Amino acid sequence: MAWDEWEQIKAGVAERQSGGTQLNQLSAETGSSAGAGTGGLKSSKKAWLSAGEGVGSLRGPVGTALGKLADGQAGLGEGEGCLSAAAQKELYASWKRYAEDVGKRCGSLQKILEQVGHDQLRTDEAVKGEFDRVKSAYADTAAVGGGAPQGR
Repeated sequence: MAWDEWEQIKAGVAERQSGGTQLNQLSAETGSSAGAGTGGLKSSKKAWLSAGEGVGSLRGPVGTALGKLADGQAGLGEGEGCLSAAAQKELYASWKRYAEDVGKRCGSLQKILEQVGHDQLRTDEAVKGEFDRVKSAYADTAAVGGGAPQGR
């Protein structure tokens, strides 16, 4: 689920709530009991670390794919004088860069998820900021042929 969509859902729930009702079903007068700062919401360090490990584990198959991509490119030469060989070389460079970025993106996301797991006091805004930095660092290129048709 995209972060913006999550924020919209939270805002919609907040708008529908009555004055004394809270999403966590605790009264507004809850004192300084355990978890009061988070409204009793609990987060699992293990879940965050497991998610980070899962995303990080994707780097291995991406590396394998890069190796196979390089093997397939071996022996094609410089492509001078042959348009299809030159196009193949250009395509290889593009896919190689893209696959390398996918691996780096997985590493960046792993780091963020593990940091959240180790530091439970991070705010939603701080986590979103980290994800936004990764998103902008590894932004995909625009689709060839323009965007989606208007009016959809």
